[in-house]
Amino acid sequence: MTTAKTVIFHNPRCSKSRETLQLLRDTGIEPEVVEYLKDPPDAATLDALCRKLGLEPQELVRFKEEQAKSLELKPKDQRPRAEWLRLLAQNPVLIERPIVVRGAKARLGRPPEAVREIL
Repeated sequence: MTTAKTVIFHNPRCSKSRETLQLLRDTGIEPEVVEYLKDPPDAATLDALCRKLGLEPQELVRFKEEQAKSLELKPKDQRPRAEWLRLLAQNPVLIERPIVVRGAKARLGRPPEAVREIL
């Protein structure tokens, strides 16, 4: 039996992201760590992540970030999916974190324990 690869889209400055990474390690999983602020995912990757999460792209937006305010982004904005994905790809600081992917499934680590559902 092969085990699914585990990837965490991680921000080391975020306490929830650090807690989620530690939870993975405590369960014996050493994930591939993608520091998405240094290595931002492209729109296609974000689209795939959203589909695995079962979320629309705007549900991943951190609307309280200064960048979101400066772009005048609002949760109820009626924008095409492709535009939300482009905005997230161009402004990775807006991506909610952490995101853990294991095989065909993904979970947002808010709270960190939520990722247990896919382990």
